[in-house]
Amino acid sequence: MSPLEAFIRCWKKSFTYGGKATREEFWWFYLIDLVSIWILGMIAGAVSAATESFALMILVFLYSVASIFPTLAVTVRRLRDSGKEWTWIFIGIIPFIGAIWMIILLCQPSVLA
Repeated sequence: MSPLEAFIRCWKKSFTYGGKATREEFWWFYLIDLVSIWILGMIAGAVSAATESFALMILVFLYSVASIFPTLAVTVRRLRDSGKEWTWIFIGIIPFIGAIWMIILLCQPSVLA
């Protein structure tokens, strides 16, 4: 699966919490989403500094909020693919160790069932 294909697939399945997502699909989506937000933020920051207009910053904020839905959906599907229940997503709430534990869960291989 190509990176762009994974990104588009995750956006199309923004509200689909059933099924599974491979490691490849999850991590390509996550990488492209973070890079997109970073690049858009840099462009918006440069434009707003030059023109004192914050319209692009608002668009970056809206994209960031909108990307919460596909991120949650692909995370739930990835946890399911690794053999965990969707409720494991709350492990990330625990300070310090929660984020590390979540990364370990998301890196687990797929369960053949």
